[in-house]
Amino acid sequence: MMFWTLLGILCASTSVVISNPYRVNPGPLVTATRGEPWPQPYQTIKHDGFLILRPSVFQILITGETCDILEDAIQRYTAIVTLEASVASRELRSAPRAHARQYSSFAGNLASLNVRLINPCEDMPHLNMNESYVLDVRNTTEAGSLMAKSIWGILRGLETFTHLLSRSGDGPNLALKCQTIIDKPLLQHRGLLLDTSRHYLPISDILRTLDAMSYNKMNVFHWHITDDQSFPYQSTRFPELSAKGAFHPTLTYTRENVQKIIEYARYRGIRVIPEFDTPGHTRSWGESHPDLLTPCYNDSTGAPDGTLGPLDPTESKLYPFIRELFAEIGVTFPERYIHLGGDEVPFDCWASNPRIRQYMHEHHMNDSYEQLEAEYIQNLLNITRDLNTTSIVWQEVFDNGVHLSPETVVHVWTGNQKSKLAAVTKAGFHVLLSACWYLDHLQNGGDWRKFYACDPLAFPSTVQQRELVLGGEACMWGEVVDSTNVHPRIWPRASAAAERLWSHERNPSVTYAAQRLEEHACRMNRRGIPAQPPNGPGFCIQ
Repeated sequence: MMFWTLLGILCASTSVVISNPYRVNPGPLVTATRGEPWPQPYQTIKHDGFLILRPSVFQILITGETCDILEDAIQRYTAIVTLEASVASRELRSAPRAHARQYSSFAGNLASLNVRLINPCEDMPHLNMNESYVLDVRNTTEAGSLMAKSIWGILRGLETFTHLLSRSGDGPNLALKCQTIIDKPLLQHRGLLLDTSRHYLPISDILRTLDAMSYNKMNVFHWHITDDQSFPYQSTRFPELSAKGAFHPTLTYTRENVQKIIEYARYRGIRVIPEFDTPGHTRSWGESHPDLLTPCYNDSTGAPDGTLGPLDPTESKLYPFIRELFAEIGVTFPERYIHLGGDEVPFDCWASNPRIRQYMHEHHMNDSYEQLEAEYIQNLLNITRDLNTTSIVWQEVFDNGVHLSPETVVHVWTGNQKSKLAAVTKAGFHVLLSACWYLDHLQNGGDWRKFYACDPLAFPSTVQQRELVLGGEACMWGEVVDSTNVHPRIWPRASAAAERLWSHERNPSVTYAAQRLEEHACRMNRRGIPAQPPNGPGFCIQ
């Protein structure tokens, strides 16, 4: 039955007219494009004809500034061109066609891509990095050109260049249409949240995720590294946290592991933002430090019930511990921003604890546990500010009236996203959106459309309010994903969010997007990312 549901959803993306759902024509449900980039560029100027790229002689040449990031990128993208040529050769053997050179639109050969980086490389990606570029491939010369002011623009332009390649019908040679692309992102924060606390993910899967993010021009890896279920981060100052809080002593991320991930991300222009969610979502901390958590009491007996709740804001040892831990985190993760969480605090345990009730009475909190949370968050924000980091918090922190410093970023994840975005930006805070991009919310196949329908700037606002929208993130929570299924669960569904965060088109064609995503999913599969079929019946040559 699922197939017929898919058929009803997707028939608008095909040119085949079907009068009876039980009569199906052969072939893919959605015909993939050839040589169309994802996400859609800011501006594309088409020129007459197409060029042939011969991988045996093609080179990517540096004509401007250079650095380790650029040299690594040239190796990676040269390998991708070789891979595409290999696939084209296999596809040709299975489905031969006329040589491209026989067509009148053949405009010549592309022998090289000249890469001109104008400014010296920056060492680390950052919020305001310049990712714009100009890519020019046309028939006036045998050399294409890629120019950008920053290394981050060069990385995005190289990615786009490889998307333009398709089989030519001439052996392993590749074809690409003559065109000029002028490109820049709509929003500067285009992220993916990955949860490694509900299921531990091997380093190799995190690196593969970073590869896939680069193929989609996503630039923030939001690492939700710990939660109630486990504490896999191996602290050098408090090694007992992971020794007792991880699922297993071997299922941890050492400082060397973290540095490897950050360096791998750096080469792809991706920031790594860690999240250590408090005061809730901290039960795993209690395996080694039960004194920092709140003992919950039985309402009937007035005695402890043997369970632990969130961090105890009244515990004198808590804030020195938090300061030491977050000081270490600030050294381990060079990113300026840190996500502090602040969501889903279970107030019932606080309410059951007589010491906390007494503390609240003495501080005139009037049984408002939002006030107690606000006091904790305020102290935490003061600590992170003293450590020269900028905080991101889930929206409950804003909703509960915590006094936030102007640079704090509010992350909207639930409720009416339009009203939430409007309220946060009206108050003058920068904002991130995830409410419409929760990848753990599953529907039938082809559900990328619901993510694609989300416009991060579509809310009642002024120009000044929209300028406060930094971007957004697709969120892959880990309750029911591990290394066996995490990649097809993310891709190409997160690709829909990636395009809405990069592309400037406010009313994009879903039909055209379906065709481009069909091609892009195959592209990712060829590169080792097991992306699931986006639309329905079809095929990929790999």
